[in-house]
Amino acid sequence: MSVTTDIPRSWLRPRAVMAEHMARGTGDSTAFIFLMAGCLLLFVSRLPALSREAFLTGGDFMLATGGALMAIVFLLPLLMIGLAWIAHLVTRLFGSKGRAENARVATSWTLLAVSPAMLLNGLTEGFVGPGPALQLVGIVALGGFIWIWVNTLYVAEWEPEETHV
Repeated sequence: MSVTTDIPRSWLRPRAVMAEHMARGTGDSTAFIFLMAGCLLLFVSRLPALSREAFLTGGDFMLATGGALMAIVFLLPLLMIGLAWIAHLVTRLFGSKGRAENARVATSWTLLAVSPAMLLNGLTEGFVGPGPALQLVGIVALGGFIWIWVNTLYVAEWEPEETHV
C-alpha cells in the first residue's frame, strides 16, 4: 500500500500496518526516508506558529524559521534514532528478539504516521493560539504518537521474523 493510505490506517490498526512494512523487507534506508519525511512535515507544521509569533512580537520570522529548520530537520533525526536505540535496549531487557533496525523503522514510521496530527497542531497554534483547542490537539497528537509507537515497536521487536515474510 502507499504511505498516504498507510498513515490513516496506522491510527486504527498500527500493528497490521507495521507487519506489512516488515513483510516488504523495510530496513534502514526505508527508516531514513520515513524519518526525513516526518521531520520535513513537522517543520512545515511549525511555520504557522512561527509566523504568528513573529507578527505578535515583531521578531524575525526568517531567524525563527532557520532555528526551527536546524532543530527539526538536522537534530530531531538524531534524537529519534537515539530514542529507537534506547527503546530497542529496553525491549531486549524484557526478552525481545528483534533487531535494532526494526526499532528504527517503527520509530521513524511513527513520526511519519503522526505528522497529520502535528500539522493540525501547527495550524491550531498558528491561527487559534494558546488555549484549550491547542491543548486538545496536542494531547491527541501525543496520544497518537504513543499509541502507534508502542504497537509498531511490539511488532518490530516481539513478532517472529517468519510472520514478516
